[in-house]
Amino acid sequence: MHKKLKIAATGIDGLDEILVGGLSRGRVFLLEGSPGTGKTTIATQFLMAGAAAGEKTLYITLSETEQELRDSAESHGWSLDGIEVYELVPPENLLDEQQQQSLLYSSDLELGETTKRIFETFERVSPDRVVLDSLSEIRLLAQSSLRYRRQILALKHYFATQNATVLMLDDMTTELNDKTVHSVAHGVVALEELARDYGAERRRLRVVKYRGRRFRGGYHDFTIETGGVKVYPRLVSADYRNPVSRDNLATESLPLNALLGGGVERGSSVLILGPSGTGKSLLALTFVLGAVRRGERAAMFVFDEEKGLLIKRAWGLGIDLQAMVDADQLVLQQVDAAELTPGEFSDKVRDCVEGHGALTVVIDSLNGFQAAMPEENALILHMHELLQYLNRQGATTFLTVAQHGLVGDMQSPVDVTYLADTVVLLRYFEALGRVRRAMSVVKKRTGPHEDTIREYVIGGSGITLGEPLTDFQGVLRGVPLLVGSGSDLLEKAGR
Repeated sequence: MHKKLKIAATGIDGLDEILVGGLSRGRVFLLEGSPGTGKTTIATQFLMAGAAAGEKTLYITLSETEQELRDSAESHGWSLDGIEVYELVPPENLLDEQQQQSLLYSSDLELGETTKRIFETFERVSPDRVVLDSLSEIRLLAQSSLRYRRQILALKHYFATQNATVLMLDDMTTELNDKTVHSVAHGVVALEELARDYGAERRRLRVVKYRGRRFRGGYHDFTIETGGVKVYPRLVSADYRNPVSRDNLATESLPLNALLGGGVERGSSVLILGPSGTGKSLLALTFVLGAVRRGERAAMFVFDEEKGLLIKRAWGLGIDLQAMVDADQLVLQQVDAAELTPGEFSDKVRDCVEGHGALTVVIDSLNGFQAAMPEENALILHMHELLQYLNRQGATTFLTVAQHGLVGDMQSPVDVTYLADTVVLLRYFEALGRVRRAMSVVKKRTGPHEDTIREYVIGGSGITLGEPLTDFQGVLRGVPLLVGSGSDLLEKAGR
């Protein structure tokens, strides 16, 4: 006889993490959500985990046929071997029209018969885990909320005496505000499906209640894939506290090091701001190249550019991204903003840092990430948790944000400057009949930095910085004034 743990794992890693292990044994839990949210899939995985652990499992279905359940399992590549499936259908005499009219309501007969057959099946199988799918049918048979509550209490007390862990499903197709089972159940997990204006639907879950146990609150994204449900627990940076060496990471460019005050501190975050075409992605790639040459691994998440085009463009600037990917030095992922959930993105980042060992992470760009969560009002909070997590893992993060406009007053779609440890500002400016580029560091929490503005050019060897622009005033406005010697200026322009 196997020794059972006090907690019954659901078999879904992310959900078990949210529930801090799983479901308390011998208790009744409610899994609720509208049709299509994944209740049956989660319930099946729950029973499969029990069967794999050598437990007796029972699936009582009032809403789907046994064949439908098996077909659904087969679509995920599963077998229901080891799971007892009991299809509870109304007695044949109750389906006969001639038998439905009597002094007793047919619902009274059906409710009593349904409960009796549930108990008989339970006693025959004597399971450790039970799924009851679904409560909506029992609610319809009960007809009144009082009879429904009594029926649920009877089921709960019966299951409790048998020390079985029960998962009751509710598709919420009748009384939406009926909280009868919420008060009776030991724990409640609610599933939601959100339809966006464009892109794939988004699913999320929340633990509404769990008596006597701590759990991770809030909404958690999840997806239904071939192979089952995958849950992405909400990232909480406070759960990750690792000792990190805060050494300074210098680049191979002496002028860039001077501008940054010696380099970038490990574990900090760098925000690169600028209008389109100023070289934000290329500047971030410069830091990726430096990390690889130090023998470290890096990860880059690209929202706005096709992966193949980025590799080709970087090759033209002397950076061989494909060689880095082939050598397992760089994880380069293109992210489809229309298909992404914030929790899924955080999971990808965590996998690169914890699984791949990446110490440099580039998110290009936050504009694309914001587009991935148009209904999210908590982008800033989400980025705060993500940056704090990366900081505590010792990973240096580079974020790019494309500002609206080309010269003059620039507007950012999202203001995250106060979250970043270092802010690098890229600008266009006009001088001597040419459109030129300038770079400055406007913020660095971790130490001093150069307060000058340096012109830079993009060529076959990447970004090349020049001397500080001491002959101009108003470079950041886009149309600077000449304040130095004209001959000196022309000489610098020629260089």
